[in-house]
Formats: sequence, structure tokens, C-alpha cells
Amino acid sequence: MNKSVPALILTGVCRSFEQGGARLDVLVDAGLTIATGEIVALVGPSGAGKSTLLQIAGLLERPDSGDVAVAGQACSGLNDDRRTALRKVHLGFVYQYHHLLPEFSAAENIILPQMINGRSRKQARERALHLLGSMGLAKRADHRPGQLSGGEQQRVAICRALANAPKLLLADEPTGNLDPQTSDGVFAELMRLVREEGLSALIATHNPDLAARMDRRVTLRQGKVVTL
Repeated sequence: MNKSVPALILTGVCRSFEQGGARLDVLVDAGLTIATGEIVALVGPSGAGKSTLLQIAGLLERPDSGDVAVAGQACSGLNDDRRTALRKVHLGFVYQYHHLLPEFSAAENIILPQMINGRSRKQARERALHLLGSMGLAKRADHRPGQLSGGEQQRVAICRALANAPKLLLADEPTGNLDPQTSDGVFAELMRLVREEGLSALIATHNPDLAARMDRRVTLRQGKVVTL
């Protein structure tokens, strides 16, 4: 992707929900631009709309109004198939819980999304082993998730998110389930790997120390994105 083209642009995004017979405005004319190679922290209290913003940025949910552009591609007019195709090529996701497939090994969890995208098994395994090695998990490649520690499971989930070399990583409290020491180590590995891969990232976190390591911080106030 051309470095002059932002990885993500949200323009005038609005999203509301019905709650108890009343309308709850979660996002109100929200706007955000993330440059290529930029890592942005999304902070704020629970219920502020961070997860909703990530879902919309990741083309998993449509806004009521406004537009989302990913890697220079405006998405508001795309049908579901086109949005899915764009998501598979340009976006990677990491959640608070790893969501690894328990019946497959660490390597296989990283191989599968690549093969779905058309890569040969040999190429996919090479990529998987490269990513696992970069996370210090080369010797755990053939272990199933249940044989891994919580920190190792989340490292594998990060590798899986980066398997198809996305342009933008979206992470929702990616170390929120880990103890402080493990969280710190996993986050350091996440940041290093994102930098090495030349990705952009939008990472939601409650942890101010983790947020401070990123390029800049934004929050949601009254439904709008505000730079801190």
C-alpha cells in the first residue's frame, strides 16, 4: 500500500442502539485517520463505544451513517461479499480471549486462514513458523492451545492475526486476560512484531502504561473521537 494512503479513515460515523425503549447514541459523527505504520491507542471507560468503533473499523458492523475507508478503499457502498474480501486481505483481529481452534496445533491455527486466502500449505506453514519463531514459540508450533500457557495462547492469536500480512491490525484489549507481568511481555512482542511487519494498528486498552507506548492516544467522548 502507498505510504501516503492512510490505513484507516472514519468519517462522520454514527451508531446508535435501542436500549430499554430509548435510543443510545454510541458514536456521533466520529472521525479518525490512522496513517500507514502508525500505532494508535484507543482508551476510555467501559461502555464508551470502543468495541463498537473497532467492529465498524473492521467492517464487521455497518454504521448508521458515515463512511469507513480501509487502505484507500471506501466501504460504505460495498456489499457483504466485497466487505468480507476486503477484510480478509487488509485486516487482522486480536481479541481479549484468544479464540484459537482447540483441535488444531498452534501452527495449524496460523496456517488455516492463509489457506482460506489461497496460499499453499507449504507457503502457509513457512509463514506460520516464521511468525511463531519471531514470538519465541518455535518449539511450541505443534502444541495444541490447551497445552500452552495464557501468554503463549495470546502470542499465537497475534501470529494468526498477522498471518495474511494485513495492512491494519485491530485489537480489543489484547492482553486484558493476562496477569500484569505476562501482559507486559506479550504487549512488547505485539508492538515489536507490528513494527517489523510495517503495519498500522488500532488497539483498545484500559491500561495507561500500555497506551503510553503507542504513537498516540485517542478516546471517545460523547460519541466523538478525541485525541489525548
